[in-house]
Amino acid sequence: MHYYRYSNAEVSCWYKYLLFSYNIVFWGVLSDLTRVTRMHGIDPVVLVLMVGVVMFTLGFAGCVGALRENICLLNFFCSTIVLIFFLELAVAVLAFLFQDWVRDRFREFFESNIRSYRDDIDLQNLIDSLQKANQCCGAYGPEDWDLNVYFNCSGASYSREKCGVPFSCCVPDPAQKVVNTQCGYDVRTQLKSKWDESIFTKGCIQALEGWLPRNIYIVAGVFIAISLLQIFGIFLARTLISDIEAVKAGHHF
Repeated sequence: MHYYRYSNAEVSCWYKYLLFSYNIVFWGVLSDLTRVTRMHGIDPVVLVLMVGVVMFTLGFAGCVGALRENICLLNFFCSTIVLIFFLELAVAVLAFLFQDWVRDRFREFFESNIRSYRDDIDLQNLIDSLQKANQCCGAYGPEDWDLNVYFNCSGASYSREKCGVPFSCCVPDPAQKVVNTQCGYDVRTQLKSKWDESIFTKGCIQALEGWLPRNIYIVAGVFIAISLLQIFGIFLARTLISDIEAVKAGHHF
């Protein structure tokens, strides 16, 4: 690894420190991904470590490459951002073209997490947040909670939560100041026609399918903003590389 320092360097300090600041912002954006919990048996700690490695590597390459004017690190940073950008674009296009496949994978993901709901506190928080935010219950409805051994209605179950649903499925009571975590107990022993009086009966897949068309401009705006942020980072890195190469060529000349 070589560092180039020149007595009469003309590398733009503006681009150098702007790229350094960009990496701080980009690092913060990636850190939000550590909130992702497990999918199909993958431990959340593994995903957190994987994202952490990506964060550290990109942050190191971008910050050190900018401050030390290191072309190798800057090329690595730029290439990685380009790769991430095209991966995001490919995922978005494939998700649009294969909507049924995406729906099936989400159902499998949700049902798998329902089975493991009581095994992981992060998993519980993910499911509860999803159900409360979308006012839904289960993948296709409250009956999906039969997949969980604690909420199953079978005669073999002795759980106090038998034939119930998590509290996040309950219709909130404005008069209650404290969350009633037992509001879903025994609710599925009642007549099905009365379920909607106390719990959400719409499945989360249906709720999300209804949410997307209503918020398509927000989703598109977020995607465009992230894409522009990445393109801006690529521009800064390439501009700084060009400056360093120009100074290096002039120095050797």
